[in-house]
Amino acid sequence: MLAFAANSLLCRLALKNSHIDAGSFTAIRLLSGAIALGLIARWRHAGSVREGSWGSALALFAYAAGFSYAYLQLPAATGALVLFSSVQITMIGYGLVAGERLRAWQWFGFLLAFAGLVALLSPNLQAPPLGSSALMVAAGVAWGIYSLRGKRQGNATLATAGNFARAALLGFMLVAIMHEQIAFQPAGVWLAIASGALASGVGYAIWYAALPQLPATSAATVQLSVPVLATIGGVALLAEPVSARLVLCSLLILTGIGIVVGWPKRAGRP
Repeated sequence: MLAFAANSLLCRLALKNSHIDAGSFTAIRLLSGAIALGLIARWRHAGSVREGSWGSALALFAYAAGFSYAYLQLPAATGALVLFSSVQITMIGYGLVAGERLRAWQWFGFLLAFAGLVALLSPNLQAPPLGSSALMVAAGVAWGIYSLRGKRQGNATLATAGNFARAALLGFMLVAIMHEQIAFQPAGVWLAIASGALASGVGYAIWYAALPQLPATSAATVQLSVPVLATIGGVALLAEPVSARLVLCSLLILTGIGIVVGWPKRAGRP
């Protein structure tokens, strides 16, 4: 979870101080993540890093690009909260469409989380920028789709390595299209490499290694810590303010999602 929160902090640090443009950050992050995951996959598994698919790679690229461009304006804490809640709401919503049933308290939790997200993004003087927020919501939906597609993959590390490699090609196509905006300093390149190789590559490898040992509800619930960690890091490292609105909406969203994913299942009851 520290690695996932670090992605928000590294991206915001690079873009806030104009060390690199968003397109280049995206491409370098995806390429360095592909290299790191490819090396880990070769070391730990027999198989080809050509596993994965273009559909998953497209979802991964949409997440990474939306994430980077959103952080041109969003604070790290707000971005992480919007991203995380969008991912969870996407996956819970898919489950409902696929026929999963929620109990009354879980419906309450789902609506509470959704209300918290709406309250956070509702226009007024304290609301985060709408355009950047919409990009982060789109990034969260894309990551939710990527996660759902990943459930059908055999070897998660190999598939993720292959998806990162494909997405990196899309990333450099984005750079070519947005070439007039290219501007980077060595610090920005290193921050993008750290985000891709360490926070993404190594972070995902550790997560996939731990995931089989965790119950599904524990795996979902532990992710509640990511926005909290990003908020702490944003305050400590980036001197970002924390508003009462952000705190209240965070409590609504995280409590609601916690109710949905943590509600005990009982056999024989819907």
